[in-house]
Amino acid sequence: MRETKTEKSHVQSVARALQLLEMLANESRELSLTEIADGLGWPKSTAHGILATLRDYRFVDQSAHNGRYRLGIRLFEFGHKVARNWDIREIALPVMKKLNRQFGEMVQLATEDAGEVFYIEKIDSTHIIRIVSELGVHLPMHCTGLGKAMLAYRTPLEMKRILNQSGMQRMTIYTITDLLQMDAELMNIRNRGYAVDNQEIMEGLRCIAAPIRSKDGDVLYAISVSGLAERLAGDYFERVKEAVIEAAAEISYLMGYKENIC
Repeated sequence: MRETKTEKSHVQSVARALQLLEMLANESRELSLTEIADGLGWPKSTAHGILATLRDYRFVDQSAHNGRYRLGIRLFEFGHKVARNWDIREIALPVMKKLNRQFGEMVQLATEDAGEVFYIEKIDSTHIIRIVSELGVHLPMHCTGLGKAMLAYRTPLEMKRILNQSGMQRMTIYTITDLLQMDAELMNIRNRGYAVDNQEIMEGLRCIAAPIRSKDGDVLYAISVSGLAERLAGDYFERVKEAVIEAAAEISYLMGYKENIC
């Protein structure tokens, strides 16, 4: 039988690992190596190799008592992260829409993932000339408003780890690439409560971002308004800045952060 284009693009080992995980997910009990191999129609050696790899990465657990297999704790951790991101999107979207209606600029919501900014929601600008972005992309933290708004509230060790990992690449002539200068920038962000990407990742783009706090006060997300630098200036900049700070505070409150509540 001729392979389809989709089938040709599959990596067989990855496809088999996913099939195995799906099989375990559909069972309410632990399965033996023989049951897994027979159920999937694989040689035992193939099933054992994939199980061993998944076990090493904690996607599968093996019982020390009977040697049988079940889904691992790592999948629960991933599921919790996914659920957390969906919760924040549902909470933040009405606030984001309000910002978008007020200014017509692009509004974005992001979290940190593996030391990078991960965009999880956005509303496009209504202006004729606008900035285009995509959901699900990763960008460096040191040169984005959203990234700096979150980076400013990391511990010194976490901050240095993330910046060393990204390398603080120069994206434009305005990008901060010096660690001491970045330290001062992050201190300013903490003092004033908002971050600015002043054409640091793309010339002509300015972004104002503010941190969103969880119930425990951790900064896990940030919200931003982005627009053309020539437009996002002067009195208009000040009005947008105040609105972004208020939006972040509102979302934080809805997430359970009650710092100002007696």
